[in-house]
Amino acid sequence: MAEQMTSTGAARPATQASANGAKSKDDTILEVNDLVMHFPLTRGIIVQRKVGAVQAVDGVSFKVRRGETLGLVGESGCGKSTTGRAILQLYKPTAGEVKFEGRDLTKLDAGEMRKMRRYLQMIFQDPYASLNPRMTVGSIISEPMQIHNLVERGKRNERVQELLETVGLNPYFANRYPHEFSGGQRQRIAIARAMILKPKLVVLDEPTSALDRSVQKQVVELLRELQAAHALSYLFISHDLAVVRAMADYLIVMRQGRIVEQGPTEEVFDVPRENYTRTLIEAALDPTRFRLTA
Repeated sequence: MAEQMTSTGAARPATQASANGAKSKDDTILEVNDLVMHFPLTRGIIVQRKVGAVQAVDGVSFKVRRGETLGLVGESGCGKSTTGRAILQLYKPTAGEVKFEGRDLTKLDAGEMRKMRRYLQMIFQDPYASLNPRMTVGSIISEPMQIHNLVERGKRNERVQELLETVGLNPYFANRYPHEFSGGQRQRIAIARAMILKPKLVVLDEPTSALDRSVQKQVVELLRELQAAHALSYLFISHDLAVVRAMADYLIVMRQGRIVEQGPTEEVFDVPRENYTRTLIEAALDPTRFRLTA
């Protein structure tokens, strides 16, 4: 995929939209309308009663197009991670619509949602916590194929080895356990597990924040390569604007559960409208901070 250079020297992919003009409405893969996620506050030990609610997400709406990356940024506690989990129905939204390829996920029963999870995957911040330490890498990666009854049993090991090689790991690592790997290698394993089902949309929740800067760059490059090869759509959640700028085509800024600014990534960086956005960008552009380079 061809790359464009940002004003700070950060390399980012040239998108299909920028090459061929604006995309059509039919290219929308995810549509979120007025998403609300409130968590009840209770009081009492034996008999609990509701005394209020935490408004983690309050009326969020946006779209993600096929093959593109939507960056969702904001300080810790702004509701961005909750938004990602609510989209995948890991949290049941209080209100709103989450339409994936036109189907409202909030209206699906457990069986229907289980089938949809093949196409919707999530990669978490801490790769070690998301990998079962008692399972080999091969078993971790192949487990989704077993759950969804995909690929003949005898061919699953071959598929696992192919995918390990795709994410830059030795295929023979399939017999090892998560604790034998570095943080960057474990995140590659988590990416392989997500990719084994050939998803269409991947929610990445702070996927590089637990890694050092040099490893962050490697993981971002891997995610770019996978996106280009498989026309993946990403929802990239992070507080690190330097990383998001290198990945995202479109940017949404959240604060206290609401969207305060959104637009094409370079436009938001170059001409931010909100003081809150300017503050985030100034922190990200601190010259002592790591930059992604070509």
